[in-house]
Amino acid sequence: MTDKSSLRDKLTPVQYAVACEGGTEPPFQNAYWDNHEPGLYVDVISGEPLFASTDKFDSGTGWPSFTKPVDGQEIVEVQDTSHGMVRTEVRSKTGDAHLGHVFPDGPGPEGMRYCINSASLRFIPLGDLEKEGYGEYLKLFPPPPDMAQPKN
Repeated sequence: MTDKSSLRDKLTPVQYAVACEGGTEPPFQNAYWDNHEPGLYVDVISGEPLFASTDKFDSGTGWPSFTKPVDGQEIVEVQDTSHGMVRTEVRSKTGDAHLGHVFPDGPGPEGMRYCINSASLRFIPLGDLEKEGYGEYLKLFPPPPDMAQPKN
């Protein structure tokens, strides 16, 4: 794990406040709430893959929302009783970053909504996965339409 002083140097003030101090960024005023580009969302601290754009949906909340993580082993769930309510906080296992919360009101077969702060994530566009060292995750994305059909 990275020490706090080196994280202060690596992260922006908002990233540090959210990922390291459990803060929340404003809805509709963050980097990825309305991002529709295909790619992978990784932990801003460790770089571990967390979510794929193929599992992202518009929850109407103003934060990026996902139906499931790429690897459930990299997500840690913790009971959060702050602000007078009981919620389930999600953190990254390797980076120990506060990511957001998970709720049982999402779409899909599992019905989960991972409501995640953009400040806890770094987005890697699909076209950059290979060069950024995430080539093994290309399998999560459907092939482009022109490659899906055999050519005559």
